[in-house]
Amino acid sequence: MMNLIEVYINEVTRRLPIKNREDIGLELKSTIEDMLPDQYTEEDVKNVLEELGNPAVLASGYNERPMHLIGPKFYDIYVSLLKMIVPIAAVIAFIVVLTEYVVGFGKGDTVLNVGLMILGEGIWNIVHVFIQVFFWLTLTFVILERMDCSKDDYPRTMSLNKWTPDDLKNIPYIPKERVVSKGYVLGSLLWTAVWGTIYFNADHLAGVYKDSGSGLEFLMPALNQDVLNSFWPLIILVLGLEVAFALFLFIKHQWTRQAAILNTIREIVAIIVLVLLISNSNFFNPEFLAYMNTILEFTEEQIKRFIIIITLILFLLFSIINCIDGFRKANR
Repeated sequence: MMNLIEVYINEVTRRLPIKNREDIGLELKSTIEDMLPDQYTEEDVKNVLEELGNPAVLASGYNERPMHLIGPKFYDIYVSLLKMIVPIAAVIAFIVVLTEYVVGFGKGDTVLNVGLMILGEGIWNIVHVFIQVFFWLTLTFVILERMDCSKDDYPRTMSLNKWTPDDLKNIPYIPKERVVSKGYVLGSLLWTAVWGTIYFNADHLAGVYKDSGSGLEFLMPALNQDVLNSFWPLIILVLGLEVAFALFLFIKHQWTRQAAILNTIREIVAIIVLVLLISNSNFFNPEFLAYMNTILEFTEEQIKRFIIIITLILFLLFSIINCIDGFRKANR
């Protein structure tokens, strides 16, 4: 019977720092003896030990250090930051891969091969980024957990303080119709990176493709890259507005009147830049127009006019719908 008690005490103290083992062992032995009757049996010992519970759990009560990586005190903050950082880092990683392959796209490459390489390396980069973010963020919170000197176990808020009802004052109520998801924001950033990369590499991306048997192979550009490059300050302005708008939505997490106005401004600026671009007489590649002339029963001038009109109509239509939708959501 005494052997059971000694084994139990040993199971508790071996999980504690060496300097505390002897004192806690004596204290625990005294506690057990006080809980036992004068003439106790093995069954009495088992009942007392069962009442004290699992030695590991009891040891955690004596231990000054947590026996978990991240406890309830910081777990909610940890998960929130993980959900916030991982998607952003993943999108950035994919954009880097996309840009690298698009810039290096050569005339001998096929769209299928490049697309598969972007997909494969993009997925690998996202997994790699997730592992890195998960490791370093977890390590940071493990250190924070063990350096925390407060004795309470109350879950902390983002300010690292104990939650109080006053914290609700800092959380605005957002109607479901006005909420902007992280997926929408990340998708906007990804789309901005895609069209920006294609714009500055249009001479080997935007044009005529032919079937090479193993996939689509680039034949000729449709646009004049020198003309596109000459508008780079305006394009950088449009890209900047796109990124600023996405970050604004990410911070606000909702459609507001300011977001709707910023959305309208970026659409207006984009339309102006588009009109300036396509009104340039050298915007289209002459070889592309000649090639289209051999396929269609139209003159080169008619082909240019047709493409310009269709482009403007579609762009204006989608821009107007987008602006109206922004104000509609903001006013709900």
